[in-house]
Amino acid sequence: MIPLPLARIAEMTSGALSGMADPRAVVRGPVVIDSRAVEPGSLFVAIKGARVDGHDFAAQAVRAGAVAVLATRPVEAPAVIVPDAAAALAALAAAQVRMLPNVTVIGVTGSAGKTSTKDLLARLTARAGATIAPKGSFNNELGHPLTVLRADLDTRYMVLELAARNIGHIKELTRIAPPRIGVVLNVGTAHLGVFGGKEAIAKAKGELVEALPRAGVAVLNADDPLVRGMASRTDARVTYYGRSEQAAIRAEGVVVDVRGRASFTLCTPSGTAHVALKLYGEHAVENALAAAAAAYELGLPVATIAEELSAATPSSRWRMEVTDRPDGVTVVNDAYNANPDSMKAAFSAFEVLGKGRRRFAVIAALRELGDDGPALNTELGRLAGGAGLAGLIIAGPDAEPVLAGAHEAAQRAAQAGGPPGGPGGPAPGTRIVHVPDAEAAAAELAGWLRPGDAVLIKGPRAMGLERTAELVLGGATQ
Repeated sequence: MIPLPLARIAEMTSGALSGMADPRAVVRGPVVIDSRAVEPGSLFVAIKGARVDGHDFAAQAVRAGAVAVLATRPVEAPAVIVPDAAAALAALAAAQVRMLPNVTVIGVTGSAGKTSTKDLLARLTARAGATIAPKGSFNNELGHPLTVLRADLDTRYMVLELAARNIGHIKELTRIAPPRIGVVLNVGTAHLGVFGGKEAIAKAKGELVEALPRAGVAVLNADDPLVRGMASRTDARVTYYGRSEQAAIRAEGVVVDVRGRASFTLCTPSGTAHVALKLYGEHAVENALAAAAAAYELGLPVATIAEELSAATPSSRWRMEVTDRPDGVTVVNDAYNANPDSMKAAFSAFEVLGKGRRRFAVIAALRELGDDGPALNTELGRLAGGAGLAGLIIAGPDAEPVLAGAHEAAQRAAQAGGPPGGPGGPAPGTRIVHVPDAEAAAAELAGWLRPGDAVLIKGPRAMGLERTAELVLGGATQ
C-alpha cells in the first residue's frame, strides 16, 4: 500500500485514534484481517465474524508487528476506532485508488471462470506494467478492498474479480475501484436460489458495465445472449469475444488433445496467432479469449498475448488441477466450488482426459439453487450417472436428488447395454455410493482405484472436497 500515517488513515476512514496510538506512526502494509498474516508495518482490521471476533486478536497482531488496529471498539492496542470495520476498509481502499492516477482498473465478473480469467489477464498485463490481482478468489466486500490496498505508486494495472451474492454488490465494489475495462464472462446458474432467476443474475453482473466511463471498454461474451444484451447498459465502447463470427476476438480451429487441453487460432482485427493452452478443459478457451480481448484493448501485441496464454498454468488452487500419481492414477482436483454449469464443463473435460481408462468421480449436492435445487441436483445425478463412470461417490448431506438421478441414469444405461465403466458412452456397471464427508469419500476411493485409473473430484466449497484429493494423492500437492 501507499505508506500513510495513522492520522491520515483515521481521516480517510472517519475514525478516531485510541489506545495511545501515535498519529505520526506510519502504516506501510500489508492490510490484513487475519492476525497470522501480520507483518511489520501492517494494519490489522478487526472483523467480527460468526465464529471469530478479530478484536480478540488485536494485541497479538500488534506484538507481531502491526502498527495499529482498525476496530469498532477500544482494544488493548493502538487503534483507529470506526463505526463499521468493513465499511472503513472499503473507504480506505477507495481513498488509495484516488491517489493512483496512472492505474488502470480492469474488472472481471461472470457466473463461472472469473478466477481463471483473472489469473490469465493478470499474467498478460504484467507484460505491460506492474500488476496486482486477487490471491485466489478475493472477490467480495472484504477481499476486494484488501486486494486494492496492495497497490502502490508503481502499480499500473489492477485486475480485480467481482462477485455478486445479490443485486447491488458489484455496484458497491466498483465504487471502491472504478473500472476502465469491464469483462463479463457468462450468466449461469450459480447462486440461482439467492437471485431467483438468470435474468436477475444478468442484472447483477451487468452492474460492472454500468460502472464504466464513456472512455472505457466493455468486453462481452458474444456467445452468451444475456451477456451480449448488456451492451445497451453502458456508455462505454463495446468489444466482443467468443467463437461466433461477430466476435472481434475469437477462436478458430479449436482442437483438444488427449489430456483435454485446447489449441486454437487466436483471431483479432490486427492479425492471428496460435495458442496452445496448458490449462485443462475446452471451457478454458472462453476464459483465454476474454483475457485476450482485454489485453488487446490495452495494446498488447497479438503474438505476446498468444505466447503468454500458451505458457500459463493454473495459479489458483483446486481449479482443474491435474496430478498423476506414481502408479499412473490421474486425479483431477476441481474442488474449489461447483454449480450446474461448471459441473457440466468438468465432466466434459474429464471424459476427454479419462478416455480409455476406468473413470471415477466424487461429487456433492449443489447449494444455493433455491426452489430449483432438487431438480438441478437430480439433473446433476443424471449427468454423473450417465457419464461412463466405473464408480460414483456422492458425499455429504442433501444427496437424495443426486442419488435418484444417478441411479436413474445408470439404470437407463444398463438397459441400453455396453461395457461397464467404458470410455465415453453409458456405464451399466456404475457403482454408486453415498458417504458422509470428504474423508469417507477418500477411504471409499482407496478400495476402488487401480493403477491407470482417473478420478474427478468436484463439489460446492462448503464440502471441502479438496481434502479428498489431498488424501487420494497421499498428501501430495501440485
